[in-house]
Amino acid sequence: MSTSLSAAFYGDAASVPDEKIATLRQAPIATNPTPPVMQKVRNTDVKEVRNYPMQPPVIPHKIDGYQIDLKVNKCMSCHARKRVGDSQAPMVSVTHYMDRENNFLANLSPRRYFCTQCHVPQLDAKMLVENDFIDIDHLIKAEATKH
Repeated sequence: MSTSLSAAFYGDAASVPDEKIATLRQAPIATNPTPPVMQKVRNTDVKEVRNYPMQPPVIPHKIDGYQIDLKVNKCMSCHARKRVGDSQAPMVSVTHYMDRENNFLANLSPRRYFCTQCHVPQLDAKMLVENDFIDIDHLIKAEATKH
């Protein structure tokens, strides 16, 4: 049975012609084209509006060279509670100081320590795929005008 199952998987995959596989790569898979130039990071320090409740805020500045590992978290040199007075950066949410049982901790929760798991800088780049996302405020407004 395993032979027929693997034959089904590999047989189907091999039967699809290369030119029928659509990707963002824009080049045949066997080639190594020169990658495009990296887009510039928006570096405005202006808070951006969130598109939905509970969306992690985006990072409004460059983070090139920021060390975030088991020993150092560069983000906390500005965003820690004790540093925001000097840096004028927003303090990380109190949720970052809570464990799984919602108990408050003296230090960052280990599960919230690596900032770039959720928070990302923004690029000045064209969209690679069409996006038809509609934020919640527009949905609420559209629903209200129906009635």
